[in-house]
Amino acid sequence: MPVVVVANPKGGAGKTTLSTHIAGYFASRGHAVMLGDVDRQQSSRMWLGLRPAEVHPIASWEVGHNDIVKPPKGTTHVVLDTPGGLHGSRFKEVRKLADKLVVPLQPSIFDMAATRDFIAELADSRHARKLDIGIVGMRVDARTIAADRLQEFVQTLGLPVLGTLRDTQNYVHLAARGLTLFDVTPSRVAKDLEQWAPICQWLDELTAK
Repeated sequence: MPVVVVANPKGGAGKTTLSTHIAGYFASRGHAVMLGDVDRQQSSRMWLGLRPAEVHPIASWEVGHNDIVKPPKGTTHVVLDTPGGLHGSRFKEVRKLADKLVVPLQPSIFDMAATRDFIAELADSRHARKLDIGIVGMRVDARTIAADRLQEFVQTLGLPVLGTLRDTQNYVHLAARGLTLFDVTPSRVAKDLEQWAPICQWLDELTAK
């Protein structure tokens, strides 16, 4: 049962947006996916409460703040949304569960500086155990110098940039209805789905194993 963990110690990096969409993608492919929320704010769980019954189902994984237990039988894919500030033994516990770890990162010098040590730790852990780690640029305008700096920054760490997602109200409007890009008519969100294509291809490696 593959587990995808979305983590970044900085708040507001886009972890819940990524987590819900990764779960939404798995669900759209017919997988029995569970979305767990390690964050005390329980943003992902609140989002699940808004999700319409007629779309692809995503189950809620009741994850305690002190103990992480295995999801119930029948689950084929798990996505874990984590809080800002996750570190130390708690982070190691979550990391041990992961087959793939996704780090959302915004292309500002402040975000990159705040996550430098965290990403360096992830890069080291990838060599310590076979864990696939990837970066997703959040709210990126590819035409800007900031986007180039993000690419250069991540390259120094030897981690792949899986894709970059633009800053669009599509994510805001969909989140308010408990939906993802994968739940609506593709033509409405074609540009965003195009940006998700390489990320989805990376996620599909879990099913191929």
